[in-house]
Parts: sequence; structure tokens; C-alpha cells
Amino acid sequence: MTNKINIAVIGVGRWGVHLLRNFLAHLQVNVVAVVDPHPERLAAVKQQFNLDENVLLTTQWQDLKTVPGLTGVAIATPATTHYALIKDALQQGYHVLAEKPLTLDPAECRELCHLAEQHHLILTVDHTYLFHPAVERGKAVVQAGKLGDLRYGYATRTHLGPVRQDVDALWDLAIHDIAIFNAWLGQIPVQVQATGTVWLQGAGEQRGRGAALRLRSVTGEQGSRGAGEQGGRGAEVSSYTDSALPQGLADLVWLTLTYPDGFQAYIHLCWLNSDKQRRLGIVGSLGSLIFDEMSISSPLTLLHGEFEQQGNQFIPVNQKQVVLELEPGEPLGRVCSSFVASILNNTPSEISSGWVGTELVEILAALTLSLSQGGKPIVLSDRIVKD
Repeated sequence: MTNKINIAVIGVGRWGVHLLRNFLAHLQVNVVAVVDPHPERLAAVKQQFNLDENVLLTTQWQDLKTVPGLTGVAIATPATTHYALIKDALQQGYHVLAEKPLTLDPAECRELCHLAEQHHLILTVDHTYLFHPAVERGKAVVQAGKLGDLRYGYATRTHLGPVRQDVDALWDLAIHDIAIFNAWLGQIPVQVQATGTVWLQGAGEQRGRGAALRLRSVTGEQGSRGAGEQGGRGAEVSSYTDSALPQGLADLVWLTLTYPDGFQAYIHLCWLNSDKQRRLGIVGSLGSLIFDEMSISSPLTLLHGEFEQQGNQFIPVNQKQVVLELEPGEPLGRVCSSFVASILNNTPSEISSGWVGTELVEILAALTLSLSQGGKPIVLSDRIVKD
């Protein structure tokens, strides 16, 4: 096939290995380099995938600059490294697929998005759930009005470890469910609220950068735009200070997202719960839509049911359960294929562009601000301004 592109994978830890696997299997990709600071990982992937001798294996990112014809890079490194790596890659003229979150700072995210646009390069964020067949089908169901008037949403994402030392449960887990709610509703929140509990890693035990908790809230005329330009934004979380949350890294977090039409979604996150759940639902006047990732046989279910009023009684009627059929396909494979198609067509991803990643980081930053202030509601804009 003539339209092959040369890609390097940076970081082959738990997730990067899967990126490498998918790009090696892609008919329009040549994997020309793999970068990881751990030589033993490079040796392991060389053996696991029987990599050709022509594939550069290096512990140094800078060595990629000697690779001729490199088209794009896939970055699966710790979030604290994303900004510097992505910026350098874009400045070198490489298209970028970055693991989530794009960075830990909304201002950095916006800078990278503008840089990609200035250089006419693709910047895609690996929000894998947005490419999941169940999420794609669920979006069609919700937006077709099959649930009637939407009432509220809820999600639970719990497990027993791994416990991160660089970010809290909010930054580790919340982005997935927020991304799904945003996609299904076709909106982003205008107000967020978060409360949390710390058991394992108190403030005195934090290591490294912490939980992306270096926030500065910018309100009114203090922001990069004047008060008149901000409109109803209220509190814009745009960059960081060096203060961490006094209570440490939250193990349990409860979130409330409020959308422009008043719809609210409630999210429960915990990495200290042996009851592993990956469940998200939206409740409407005509029924509920449930995405249960742990259910192999029925990950997406439409539960029909509504009330019929008889006098002062509300009687459930029209109840039935429908397991929705899904298209086959690995979500991460779809991410990789979308990235390749974006490069070949010179068209940013409609599903998970850098700007989509920026929206989600801005929401997480606002939630962190709420968490640090004991659950104070934080008002956001209902859109990301590309300033």
C-alpha cells in the first residue's frame, strides 16, 4: 500500500504496548521507532512483537530527530511529561496522538492546540471510550430522543488499585465518564462540584507533582480576557500555582456535573473498592440507557419504562429490556485508525481532537478547584474559547 506513514511510539508501559500492537497491525503504518526510558521494556517489546532490526529502539526522545521521514508520534507517557513532549513533537513537524489527559494544565492544552493549528498538524487525544462501539451507539440513542425528557445521569468507576502517586482518583478516573456524558448529551458542563476523602496518601506523604492540584482560579478581569469578554463564565481555571490540596491525594471522589439545560450527572470514583464497577446510565421519562462495561453479554442496555398516572398513583407501564447490538471492533484500534485517517486526510478528529481534550482538562481543573474548596460549586463556560 503506497500511503503508508511512519510512526514512533513513545512509552511502552501498560498502555503504550497496546498502542504499539495496534500500529504494528495497521496496514497504512510503518512503526519506525520505539522510545522508552527503561531498556528492559524495549527488549521486551522487541521480543514480544519480533520487531524488525530497522526499528529504532532508544531510551532518548531526542534520537527521533535522526529518523528520516517520521510522520507522527504516539505518546503514552506520564501526564506530567505530556506538555514538553507534545510541544517538541509539534515543533519538529510531527503529528501527535497523546494519551489522556492532554496535559494537566488548561492553558498548556490551549497552547498546544494553537501550535498544532499553526503548523497544520493533527493533534488527537486518546480518549478511548469515545471510540467504544457502546458509547457511539449510546450517543445515537440519546440524541434520537428515545429516552424522552432526560432526568439525570449517574456513573460508578471503582476498583481495588492501582493507587497512583502522581494524581488523585479524580484525575485518574473521572475523565472517562465525563467524556461519555459530554458525548451523549452533546454539551459540556457549565458548573461542577467535587468532594473527596483521603485515606492512603495524606498531604505529608505526597510525592512528585501531586494530583494536578497546582491550580489558580482566574475570575473577572484577572483572566486573560477582560470581564466583558468572559460573559457568564464566572470562574475560569486556566493555570497552576504550586500549592497542593491540604488533605493529600483523594482516594474517593464524588462529582456533580451540571449542563446548560439543567441536566445533572453524578459520578462516584474510588480506587479503594474491591467491588469493581464500570457503569454509566442516563435516566429519561421513557426509560434508562445503561452502559455496563463489565457485562460481556450486554454492555449496552435500553430499559424501557414510564409512569401512567391513575388518580394520585403513578403506575409503571411499558416496561421491557432491550440489549442493543454493537459493531465489532477494539476501541483503541479505532483510535489508531482515526489518527491515521486524520493525517492522511489532513482533517482533525471530530471525536477527540486536541480541543476536546482541552475541554476535559478544563473541567478536571475546575473540579480540582472545587475539591480544594470543600465542594464549592465552580461555574464554567458552556464552551471552550479558542483564545
